[in-house]
Amino acid sequence: MTPADETPLTRTLLAPNPGPMTLDGTNTYLVGRGPELVVVDPGPADAAHLDRIARAGDVALILITHRHPDHTDGIAGLVGRTGAPVRAVSPEFCVGGDPLVDGEVIEVAGTRIEVVATPGHTADSVSFHLPDDGATGSMLTGDTILGQGTTIIAWPDGALRPYLASLHRLLDFPRAAVLPGHGPRRPNLRAVVYEYLTHRGERLEQVRAALAELGEDAGVEAVTDAVYTDIVPGVRPAAEASVRAQLDYLRGA
Repeated sequence: MTPADETPLTRTLLAPNPGPMTLDGTNTYLVGRGPELVVVDPGPADAAHLDRIARAGDVALILITHRHPDHTDGIAGLVGRTGAPVRAVSPEFCVGGDPLVDGEVIEVAGTRIEVVATPGHTADSVSFHLPDDGATGSMLTGDTILGQGTTIIAWPDGALRPYLASLHRLLDFPRAAVLPGHGPRRPNLRAVVYEYLTHRGERLEQVRAALAELGEDAGVEAVTDAVYTDIVPGVRPAAEASVRAQLDYLRGA
């Protein structure tokens, strides 16, 4: 790790799973003061990565931002190495702990972690606010906000309407730094949220324009071809998922 991988309360371990959807890999965060720590997102079931996490300190708790395998496949291996309980929004990922509740404050590892429900990328997406992380605090955003680019809406599990509501809710924490599930840290949550809202508005206008050209009943593939003209093949499924979410939003509005 380098200083760029750390804040006053966190360290980052990058999982070895780079790819079109994971950027450089999944960020596993180690949160806390002193020897006790909280792990946010164990990442993939990679033995060397899980060994690094387990050696980093006394793991008191494992928290999950959302259900996707690149964040959760390492749960069983890390529990086996540490015996730590796991908490997530979805009960299926909890081990020896209760599901997370929006607004609760977890006091552990010498700090406070506030649970902020941010559904939209997936139905179970949650962010974690660290109010004591330096002068501005920080927000661990999972895949709700990334370190570069924008996230997909994993329809039908995710949906655009709650995602937009989640972005607006994150504006309640304007000064926080962004600690994303993928990519580098970003210093200003409010600025990133406005970037994301602008991007979503532009995409919706592009989809509206495509429907005006292709017909209101145009299918996902045709709209994707019209709107996402510069994507590489590896992210085509993600683009189609986002188009489905945008069509669902427009046709249900």
